Amino acid sequence: MDNPIDAAWSRLPDYLAQHVLLSGCALAAGVLISLPLAIAASWNPRLRWPILALAGLIQTIPSLALLALFYPVLLAASELSQRTLGHGFAALGFLPSFLALTLYAMLPIIRNTVTGLAGIEPDIREAAQGVGMTQRQSLLKVELPLAAPVIMAGVRTASVWVIGAATLSTPVGQTSLGNYIFTGLQTENWVFVLFGCAAAAGLALVVDQLFGLIESGFARRNRRRQVTGLLGLTVCVMTATLPLTVKARSDYVIGGKTFSEQYILSNLIVEQLAKHGLTARQSSGLGSGIILHALGDNEIDAYVEYTGTIWTNAMGHRDNPGRQVILREVSDWLKLNRGVSVLGSLGFENAYVLAMRRRQAETLGIRTIEDLARQAPLLRIGGDYEFFARPEWQALRQSYGLAFKSQTEYQSTFLYRAVAQGQVDVISAFSSDGRNAASDLLVLADPRQAIPPYDALLLVSPRRTHDAAFGEALRPLIGAVSVQAMRKANELVDGRGASPRQAARELGKMTGLDTSRRQ
Repeated sequence: MDNPIDAAWSRLPDYLAQHVLLSGCALAAGVLISLPLAIAASWNPRLRWPILALAGLIQTIPSLALLALFYPVLLAASELSQRTLGHGFAALGFLPSFLALTLYAMLPIIRNTVTGLAGIEPDIREAAQGVGMTQRQSLLKVELPLAAPVIMAGVRTASVWVIGAATLSTPVGQTSLGNYIFTGLQTENWVFVLFGCAAAAGLALVVDQLFGLIESGFARRNRRRQVTGLLGLTVCVMTATLPLTVKARSDYVIGGKTFSEQYILSNLIVEQLAKHGLTARQSSGLGSGIILHALGDNEIDAYVEYTGTIWTNAMGHRDNPGRQVILREVSDWLKLNRGVSVLGSLGFENAYVLAMRRRQAETLGIRTIEDLARQAPLLRIGGDYEFFARPEWQALRQSYGLAFKSQTEYQSTFLYRAVAQGQVDVISAFSSDGRNAASDLLVLADPRQAIPPYDALLLVSPRRTHDAAFGEALRPLIGAVSVQAMRKANELVDGRGASPRQAARELGKMTGLDTSRRQ
């Protein structure tokens, strides 16, 4: 089993480099935009309130939501650019993260610059005019130097905010120290979670102290402090981002969503490509709505999706015409609407199911969702963040008339703890999750087939559809993964603390692929 501390250290150079690059670019852009706006607000009182109000309004938007909102905006802009100019741009990853964090950096810089300039005595401005200075000369030679300590305090605050918020860029495809946190939460790797938090906090403290040195240099008119702080920042940025200059280029990008099975499968695909001499990197932790768009836009090259998710969420169906019909129509829809090819089914299904503690279910005489419906008003249900907003939940409610005493949302990792501790009676689970058996949960039968089949499909982006080497490397995966093998791999991560990479290697051995051996 991989040592989690060693695994965390091995990822640090890449995660830290990406985090520093993103944070540094966003902070620099925030300064370049905010200073002119703040100066304009200081010169023209009519502009002051709208500029400060707009910057304050941005701060009221949760940072994760702000990051996510930029993706559809950039996606639409990219499609417009493709139609009008003949080429688009990547709407996933660095760009949405950079734009959102730039906006997030603006308020403290604008506010402190306005405050600093407003605090200069009128006599000083009059003296500057008295010696023949223009307004521009007065600003550059007198006012900004005097306001510099207050302005730098704003930049210092913005830097800490940006470094902290950058950890939330993982769901939109940007690698950062947040990868530790999101991966750790999904796989219950608390070493990763603590490592990511500590690394982000340590980076923020170092940057805060260096900016503090520059701030005190301006306050004391001490050029040595200013230069030392600036040199310290330069050395930190150059050292942290050095791995990006020597990092080997990956031929392919493999996507993954935000739960353990997807981390395992993306590792399995990367390892399978490596056996054929193809290099690939992962872009994991992507949201369900984002990842399919990213595949169709060639921002990732392959990932595993489930027929039920496409049938209900993407295609908008509420019925269940059967496995073969759904598989055929999903494949046709993907090709026609996204240009995406279905390489084939991995061989297992991972459907949404309802589960409850076996002893409680037996006591209440519950074996099916029909039985559950009669007891539901007295029971509490827990679901992941998506479940209660998904069409599957609506279909279950309509088919069985489910009405629970209460419903609570949990991060998927904590659902099983919630039901084990009696905080909820029923949870939304996955049929391929090994924790169902390990936790002695009874998976309730769905006699009315309200939930459609969820065959795991290996999808390939439009630009890789005719990539012979890529297809040849991945084809052995088709039909190779049984639901029993997938459950065991999931249990290694969620129950025994193995890393997704280790679980992928074990899954390879169970399926005869043996990804631990490289050709």
